[in-house]
Amino acid sequence: MISTSDMKRGATIELDGRVYQVMEFNHIKMGRGSAQMRMKLRDVRRGDIIERTFQAGEKWPRVRVERVPMQLSYTEDSITYFMNTETYDQVPLTADQVGDAKLYLAENGTCDVLFLGDEPIGIELPSSVVLTIAQCEPGVKGDTATGATNPATMETGLVVNVPLFVNEGDKIKVNTSTGEYQERA
Repeated sequence: MISTSDMKRGATIELDGRVYQVMEFNHIKMGRGSAQMRMKLRDVRRGDIIERTFQAGEKWPRVRVERVPMQLSYTEDSITYFMNTETYDQVPLTADQVGDAKLYLAENGTCDVLFLGDEPIGIELPSSVVLTIAQCEPGVKGDTATGATNPATMETGLVVNVPLFVNEGDKIKVNTSTGEYQERA
């Protein structure tokens, strides 16, 4: 069982006979009464997104999800194919299952594909990824005193604010949970 105090992003729970993955959650403490938790949940099979509010301390059955490390192979139409690097099996995932994670996956990038039994239900990104800057305006000498940043477009289309000393073609490390620049790679 998983309770509201153990909740984290990406957790998979069973609710009303369906399997949901937690996308976002917020603790809400009222002036009077007990605390509540507002959660944004995605149905792993149908892709529907719902928002629900629960009382603090509520519990749900935890769903066993297997994580298999895989490599992004290619994208065709709205289907993205991942390859198991040990068995070379190809696994297709829809655009809904991949979601915004596609912005953090460069060609041949690795991530964990989540399986519910034999059915792929989504992906889990590493905490940070290395991406190449495709487009970035050059910084002007003398503008560094304020710690200024410059928007840079990555090879995947993700836009990240980077320090002025970072240039086009540089590889940088990006935090996948916040989408922020961490360091040069």
